[in-house]
Amino acid sequence: MPLEFAPSARSTVGLEWEIMLADPVTGDLTGRAPELLAELEAQSAAERHTVTGELLTNTIEVTSGVGESVAQAIDDVAQAIAEVRAATDPIGIELLSAGSHPFAQWYDQRVTDKTRYHTLIERTQWWGRNMMIWGIHVHIGVEDHRKVFPIINALTVYLPHLQALAASSPFWAGERTGYASNRALVFQQLPTAGLPWPLQDWSQFEAYLDDMVRTGVMNDASEVRWDIRPAPRWGTIEVRACDGLSTLPELAAVAALIQVLVEHFSRLLDDGAPLPTLPAWFHRENKWRAARYGLDARVITDADGAQQPLRAHLSQTLEELSPVAVDLGCAPEFASVATILGGGASYERQIAVADAAEGDLGAVVHHLIREFRSGPRRSTAEL
Repeated sequence: MPLEFAPSARSTVGLEWEIMLADPVTGDLTGRAPELLAELEAQSAAERHTVTGELLTNTIEVTSGVGESVAQAIDDVAQAIAEVRAATDPIGIELLSAGSHPFAQWYDQRVTDKTRYHTLIERTQWWGRNMMIWGIHVHIGVEDHRKVFPIINALTVYLPHLQALAASSPFWAGERTGYASNRALVFQQLPTAGLPWPLQDWSQFEAYLDDMVRTGVMNDASEVRWDIRPAPRWGTIEVRACDGLSTLPELAAVAALIQVLVEHFSRLLDDGAPLPTLPAWFHRENKWRAARYGLDARVITDADGAQQPLRAHLSQTLEELSPVAVDLGCAPEFASVATILGGGASYERQIAVADAAEGDLGAVVHHLIREFRSGPRRSTAEL
């Protein structure tokens, strides 16, 4: 069955950010989104941004409009957060973002009362109820559907780099997991989630969807939950591999890296040049290494099995692609990737706080609350 890929301006940016609601005293999650959403959704109806609910009632999602630049999309998100904050501050709700909550328990959470969420939980049962995960989604516009899968396959080479930069789920239900991103491995337990299948062109994707719908695995393309997927409705490639970033400047940095990579690969296609690829088994290993070791992972970088420290390979990539960032107008945000490399990702900061507090995960939650409150700003000029 033919599937239309909507027209989209090349290398435009859209952002989605899932945000936790927490009690300001205990730090535990609070399922109060339903009492906030009607007003927040109405307020955002005339704006570029949106504010919506998610699977669990302890979560609000903010999204940008279609940004001509990372800066424009970030400003949308910052405005959305300001509106959410105006509603949550007076009634004693704090906001934070990470791939997981350090100590909340799945059985204390409520599922949002929507048919699609109840259907998901009915099918996935224990694993679905354990989806105590928060992430970001970055959409980048692609002007030609023929480019989509070559770019997805090349982007997957850099999936561990993106996953490590955003890693922020070292704790799970009160336990130190030993992983930088426990979320990455939990999320892939859902049907149709995980690494993208190595498809070669749009017709193969249409055939895949036909198979999935015919056998009752999914109803439509929106239920493809790959780490990197096509978003036909929007005409974008959507990167979903990243944990919830803990501050707005980090969101801007990762979004800029994704935008630059997509544009770089698109230029290679325009020039008839080959794109980087790896065997599927190397992708699987790299994803696990990044989830386990974060920025300290050693990744496989070519089809021959050459390996390099992730930090070094990413630093090399930043240097090589900086001219593309200048062309796209995201050089300040792109340069901030190096700030994460030098100062540490959220998982590293959380572990340091836990160690200093003798394992008190309440201290980690309040650290995340402080980081989130100090991070969001209206303009990337302040980053």
